[in-house]
Amino acid sequence: MRASLRLFGLTALALAAATLPTQAQTATASLKTADGKDAGSVTLTQTPGGVLLSLAVKGLPAGEHAFHIHAVGKCEAPFTSAGGHFNSASKKHGMMVMEGAHAGDMPNLHIPASGELAVEVMNTAVTLEKDKPNSVFDADGSAVVIHAGKDDYKTDPTGGAGDRIACGVVQ
Repeated sequence: MRASLRLFGLTALALAAATLPTQAQTATASLKTADGKDAGSVTLTQTPGGVLLSLAVKGLPAGEHAFHIHAVGKCEAPFTSAGGHFNSASKKHGMMVMEGAHAGDMPNLHIPASGELAVEVMNTAVTLEKDKPNSVFDADGSAVVIHAGKDDYKTDPTGGAGDRIACGVVQ
């Protein structure tokens, strides 16, 4: 009887452990301006539906700004070192074109006069899981970039977004 109770107890313990929620995989990017000032941060969280990006920015100019994941994990001013948009599926740019969008294309940010914004964006085209073709953790890494202008969601390859004003390497 004692052996069967022990076995039952171990089985129940194993089942309980199997049903505990696992810790979500996360990554971060510390955003800097071209002159090295802190511009905020992005926390990336893997979800069953994609990657949730929680963005908090400060000190950026008011207005509409493009927000993308770029193909290279390097942020040397003027941030062209971050390469083009993350595009693991070799698509055209833009959420408003039939051949689009790049995996790194995301909605524009609307930064208020205060220069501070906190927003969450879901990106269903990327993953934090290593060794996947759409992983932001590929051989050369990835970066999060905010542009001076807005993305028109159709002009290939950049959406006409202009200069890069903030950049952070995904870690």
